[in-house]
Amino acid sequence: MERSTLNLWVGVFVLLGFFAFLVLAFKVGNLSAGGNGTTYTLIAHFDNIGQLKERAPVRSAGVLVGRVKSVRFDPVHYNAEVQMAIDTKFPFPKDTSASVLTSGILGEQYIGLDAGGDEKMLKDGDEIKLVQGAVVLERLIGQFLFNKAQDSGADKGAQK
Repeated sequence: MERSTLNLWVGVFVLLGFFAFLVLAFKVGNLSAGGNGTTYTLIAHFDNIGQLKERAPVRSAGVLVGRVKSVRFDPVHYNAEVQMAIDTKFPFPKDTSASVLTSGILGEQYIGLDAGGDEKMLKDGDEIKLVQGAVVLERLIGQFLFNKAQDSGADKGAQK
């Protein structure tokens, strides 16, 4: 095999490897172009969103139905306003609830939608009223330790 032909094949394989690495990086970073269909926007206000970021998944029953479009602080209500881009293939009833959830113990945070039973559907720009913010692990541990300290203090007072 000639030297120039060998160089050509090495170049092709290097380009293929670079392309595969690029696709993998987009998949890991949630930057893939999947789900480029038409979407509608839903808005939800949360007291605490934890580490929720833009482009985070929006799931219902474990199925990816959309992505977080934007996260901003609402200076009027003093909470976090989350805008979600939901695929039009997935209509949700007006009484749908939204929760900030974590996949696994320390995994990424996402929005979970639980469909209600209302016959009227949410439209573009509607707000989800039933929300539950993120469970912050530090607060849970602090509350547990505080309760344990109170219990042990009450036990000592009862023994005297």
